[in-house]
Amino acid sequence: MTEAGESVEDLYENAPCGYLSSRPDGRIVRANATLLGWLGYRRDELVGRRFADLLTVGGRIYHETHFAPLLRMQGEVGGIALELVAADGMRLPVLVTSTVRDGTVRTVVLDARDRRAYEDELLRARQDADRERERVQQLATMLQRTLLPPVLPDVPGLETAAYYHPASLDQVGGDFYDLFPLAGDRWGLFLGDVCGKGAPAAAVTSLTRYTLRSAAVYDPDPVAVLGNLNAVLNQQRHGEGPLFCTVLFGVLTPDADGATLTLAGGGHPPGLLVRADGTAGYQHIAGGQPVGILPEPRIVARTLRLSAGDTLLLYTDGLTEARVGPTARYSEDELLAFAAALAPAPAAEVVTAVAGLLAGFGAGLRDDVAVLALGVPARP
Repeated sequence: MTEAGESVEDLYENAPCGYLSSRPDGRIVRANATLLGWLGYRRDELVGRRFADLLTVGGRIYHETHFAPLLRMQGEVGGIALELVAADGMRLPVLVTSTVRDGTVRTVVLDARDRRAYEDELLRARQDADRERERVQQLATMLQRTLLPPVLPDVPGLETAAYYHPASLDQVGGDFYDLFPLAGDRWGLFLGDVCGKGAPAAAVTSLTRYTLRSAAVYDPDPVAVLGNLNAVLNQQRHGEGPLFCTVLFGVLTPDADGATLTLAGGGHPPGLLVRADGTAGYQHIAGGQPVGILPEPRIVARTLRLSAGDTLLLYTDGLTEARVGPTARYSEDELLAFAAALAPAPAAEVVTAVAGLLAGFGAGLRDDVAVLALGVPARP
């Protein structure tokens, strides 16, 4: 053999990839030293065996049902990920390319162990990320639950219902509500939305709920309660941006014919009254400003009368900011028509309907939504 021939033969034998030649029936007639070294076979042990016999069970099935038929039809099959079984039983991940030339199948085998290790590392990283996300979601859910009452108390002569819809399982929202007893057969209630999300919003939400409850015990006048909340939020700034929220706070007084509700608003969407006569209407509290921004915001209150068959729905603005198109949002007019179609309806039925409405928004719902409904049972 000439020097040039020896050089070519040496390149074939010691190439960085495996080479083998086989007959159309798959019997190996030649294999280079690189492939023999990977698999731990002597040359005479490999020559005469079928290439498919070197594969794992799953690889043999794939070879017979896909690889070999494609090779016969197309004359070439490239870049197929398979696993070869070495003489000691170890598995070697490889990429296989076969070409038919002059009645001989020439196969190039690339060592894919580095690629497999990289893919395994990616898989482990993804699994770790999934576990971390699940842990964050669990923590967010647990924290969110601490910011909401586990159940609403029973108010004599009234029906109540509430619902919270998180826009994301990864972040704690700033929406909140509560209903609690006061002295003299009266009840305090509030519903609001703190600016921001995540842990900072959760901290402000917790502070807001505590302040509202405490202030209501000291002086239950709704305007005074929101004034106290404003003072507390202003004191907690610490030189950063304002801590503020939009909120409704009310004092509910049930009686034999229904209930009277004095409701103060600080820049929050109006309540929606679903009436016993089959109509619905917003209960605006005009002029109220968000709590926590100004030293002395304008806080406005009004008194509502709930009669038999009436239900008042309070909600946060995530409901009317839901996307229902590329640029369109679910409007207050649409919500009013939705409520009118329900009227008359008890509190639980209204909240259930709103929960279904929120679920229908899908990805268009980009902010958390809290709803609280108060109703007077209809007379038989």
